[in-house]
Amino acid sequence: MIELKPLKLDDRDQFIKDNQEAFNYGALEEFGMRDNHFEEDEQIISRETIEKSIDGGEAYRILNDGKPVGGVILKVDGDKGNLDILFTSPKAHSKGIGYAAWCEVEKMHPEVKIWETVTPYFEKRNIHFYVNRCGFHIVEFFNSHHPDPNDPDIAEQIDEQFPDGMFRFEKRMTET
Repeated sequence: MIELKPLKLDDRDQFIKDNQEAFNYGALEEFGMRDNHFEEDEQIISRETIEKSIDGGEAYRILNDGKPVGGVILKVDGDKGNLDILFTSPKAHSKGIGYAAWCEVEKMHPEVKIWETVTPYFEKRNIHFYVNRCGFHIVEFFNSHHPDPNDPDIAEQIDEQFPDGMFRFEKRMTET
């Protein structure tokens, strides 16, 4: 049984640590210990980045049978939604938890007509998940020659942290 529960203040620190563990797992799985994609002190995603995302959006804990197994952070503005962060614990991978959580997000926000998200080029699991499981389409590839025009600050991050780029995904919702 998958549920999304609003993030509680007393769980914020653990949520951030769990998020960092999940993101590090993907990078270390791809690159091993030679990874140089860290934002700060051995973290693929910095505490500051996660905190900004939490503070600027809606943060939820993903619960499986009442136990925390991940999290999701969304930004919704009218009929547009941005999936800032979705993560599951590495111990919970390949059990359908991420997909079930995404289905809950869609149910929570039927007003959203277009969802967007991004992921680094090397996150093959994420690319598979968004395209093959959730129905997103790759619509753009941000890199040093084509930075995100809506987020000029990310251009520097792409050059430094993800020199090989980031994919932007979009999911257009259909009327049912």
